[in-house]
Amino acid sequence: MFWFQLVILLLLILIGARLKGLGLGFMGALGTLIFVYAFDLPIGKAPIDVMLIILCVICAAASLQAAGGLSYLVSIAEFIIRRKPASITFVAPFVTFIFTLLAGTAHICYSLLPIISEVAAKKRIRPERPLSISVVAANFGITASPISAATVAMFTEVNKVSSNTFGIVQIISIILPATLIGIFAGAVVANFIGTDLNKDPEFLNKMKDASFREQIDGQDSGSPKTTHSPQAKLSVFLFLSGVFAVIIFGLNPNLRKTSMVESIELIMLSVVLLNVALSKVKATEIASTSIFKTGTEAIVSIFGVVLMSNTFISAHSSFLSESLQPIISNYVWLFSLAVFVMGALLFSQTATVKAIMPLGVQLGILPAHLIAMYPAVNADFVIPSYPTLVAAINFDKTGTTRVGKFLLNHSFILPGITLTFVSILAAFGIIYLFYS
Repeated sequence: MFWFQLVILLLLILIGARLKGLGLGFMGALGTLIFVYAFDLPIGKAPIDVMLIILCVICAAASLQAAGGLSYLVSIAEFIIRRKPASITFVAPFVTFIFTLLAGTAHICYSLLPIISEVAAKKRIRPERPLSISVVAANFGITASPISAATVAMFTEVNKVSSNTFGIVQIISIILPATLIGIFAGAVVANFIGTDLNKDPEFLNKMKDASFREQIDGQDSGSPKTTHSPQAKLSVFLFLSGVFAVIIFGLNPNLRKTSMVESIELIMLSVVLLNVALSKVKATEIASTSIFKTGTEAIVSIFGVVLMSNTFISAHSSFLSESLQPIISNYVWLFSLAVFVMGALLFSQTATVKAIMPLGVQLGILPAHLIAMYPAVNADFVIPSYPTLVAAINFDKTGTTRVGKFLLNHSFILPGITLTFVSILAAFGIIYLFYS
């Protein structure tokens, strides 16, 4: 019965992923109904804390967007990228990563992708190289952000059994440097992908067309003279102050009178209030932003798929522990493969943490080792249907960023696997040096 139910679980996740949008949420709800009413399994625990964290952070990020602050951040990122065009394969991924980390959302990546593609093509650098690693690095910014729901979920899970509490700041102190090392390694790999653009027969043939040549070598599409209002700049200051406050509370637990989860929620909602009061954002505009709409979709998806996964795992926890514990105890790194596969299926770092990390806790994996494997939740690059991957393909005018004849032979797979593997390896090294 276990294997039959597992097939149902994976099938519904795959169908939900193909439906996109709210699809995972709907399929998760259906799966929960099937497990509870058809198989008589006790219903699992809903990820309420995670959903509330996402809602509060999304409101803060949406108020930033409504005030023009997100556009201001994009202009800063564009300036940095354009300053070192020859090194774009190495500069661009660090920019997308840092700005995702600070903004708390990878949506900032969409505005940067056409800039990365344009700058690379003009320097005759194969756009596939910086675009592939930049998209993956942007998503890794979520797991290195102290205000992301995924990090808060990770904090919650590892401290269920830890005698030496790992705070959010401690988790970030491991994941941030490990990811930076991983991004550099991924950029090195990306730098050797494909033929140099000025030697690519397909590109050279396209350049014979005058209209295509004008697209590549024409006037820059950037807008360096764009001015941003004082309110936009103030909204960025307020948002980053909220991020800083989260870090302070994480470093000094005695300062807060609530849990870390509740502290983040209150701080982010305070950012919204300050943006409404000081940055002249209309409260009604916040709900109409693209960030708010996408964020609410994520909440529904996470609710459905995590509830379904928790229902399945909780019902079979004894079987899973007895079957997997002997293997995991000898080869703890194998669990990272399970995390990676689940991340590739769920397309959500937070959902992956809530769906698979409780199993790691049940299997007796040390909290420090679970943290080291945390970067594996960023496997949404494996199946090339994630929105940021699709956007990168569409923004590459040269056509070098692509999906091959087979599902997994696409532009993002090698940089993504390298980034993931090196980040996990570096995280284990940091834990060995400083936390053992």
